[in-house]
Amino acid sequence: MKAVILAGGLGTRLREFTKEEVPKPMVKINEEPILQHQIKKLKKYGITEIIFIIGYLGSKIKEYFGDGRKFGVTIQYFEETEPLGTAGALYYIRNLLHNQFLVVFGDIIFDMDLDRFIRFHNENEADCSIVIHPNNHPYDSDVIALDKNNRVINILEKNQTRDFYYNNCVIAGMFLLNISVIEYIKEGVKQDLVKNVISNILPDKKVLGYRTTEYLKDMGTPDRYLLVQKHMVEGIVAQRNLSNRQKAVFIDRDGTINKYCGLVSKPEELEVFEEAYTALKLLNNSEYLSIVITNQPVVARNLCTIDELDNIHKKLEYDLGLRGVYIDDLYYCPHHPDKGYPEENKLYKIECDCRKPKIGLIQSAVEKYNIDLSSSFMIGDSTIDIQTGKNAGLKTILLGSGVIENDAKYKAKPDYYSANILEAVKIIINK
Repeated sequence: MKAVILAGGLGTRLREFTKEEVPKPMVKINEEPILQHQIKKLKKYGITEIIFIIGYLGSKIKEYFGDGRKFGVTIQYFEETEPLGTAGALYYIRNLLHNQFLVVFGDIIFDMDLDRFIRFHNENEADCSIVIHPNNHPYDSDVIALDKNNRVINILEKNQTRDFYYNNCVIAGMFLLNISVIEYIKEGVKQDLVKNVISNILPDKKVLGYRTTEYLKDMGTPDRYLLVQKHMVEGIVAQRNLSNRQKAVFIDRDGTINKYCGLVSKPEELEVFEEAYTALKLLNNSEYLSIVITNQPVVARNLCTIDELDNIHKKLEYDLGLRGVYIDDLYYCPHHPDKGYPEENKLYKIECDCRKPKIGLIQSAVEKYNIDLSSSFMIGDSTIDIQTGKNAGLKTILLGSGVIENDAKYKAKPDYYSANILEAVKIIINK
């Protein structure tokens, strides 16, 4: 498989760090250009044939990398005489590509299990797979909407007005394309890969979103540049690769992240604790994943539908995103075992494996994200959460922020007590 790296960025906003005119992909992270970090990661997974699309100061890229021999890869170049966007040049290199190829934006630092990504693409017979993840600025990012089978159903462009709630599923700057996608690219026309190509193939091609917690961050602003430098030094970039066992903090929702006000059945009823924003920011910049695990019997009780519950969770992700934080994923149980109420939704009034204190939701996250439970935590405001953590082999923290912190439904004793989620996260980070 070949990789195409789009390496024509200007890098004007990072000039204070370069002290010279260089294209953005040549900005150094820990004394090596971003492109060199990318080549190392591609080579690790056997991707050694690379095509650079160059433009602005492309000669500096050629001068540094040459034919790639000294980096253990083979590099070819296509130089744009005029900007063709993120897709236009693909038309001209189509004869150099095989049946499948990666496209990587040249301004991102990434460390991800590419074998897992390629396997996802092939097992699902996709024409195009887009790497997506939550980030701390979804409001100025391209966001995609998925159906239950990870198929892309809509793309929300970053300059598009969004007067509605949406999931924090941001396009991360890496794509796996089948060669047939190039049929949709026009000769000699400036085109955006997302806006002008992928958006247009949605009706005809199978386009999937590959959600991952792995590290992919762009260098678009000085703040992001400095953050990536920090994460690189701390080892967070490498640790987030899903070939490594992950540490996670499993977090209850009501009474833990948002104020407890009974059964939340409408988005406007969900109000995030102020301290939850700070707590999640600490987790976002740590070695831990943040995964919400919540019982939501509002569906079984017929107080709202699955779609309405999903909109509540979109509101949660939306509110977090506006404050520059995110959760890595969210799992919920819509069931309730008690039957016989006239207003109930019988479809969801069942015994299940996902309702806490059972650990079905946790097991789903473990399988998806390669989580090491012995190094992970459960935070919640009830003994149900503590018993769930104990059942899964997690360390547990009981909060006093809900209204049922002293419930005695289960006799499970937590490993730690804390007033709220922020204090709990500080215990974890500083342990």
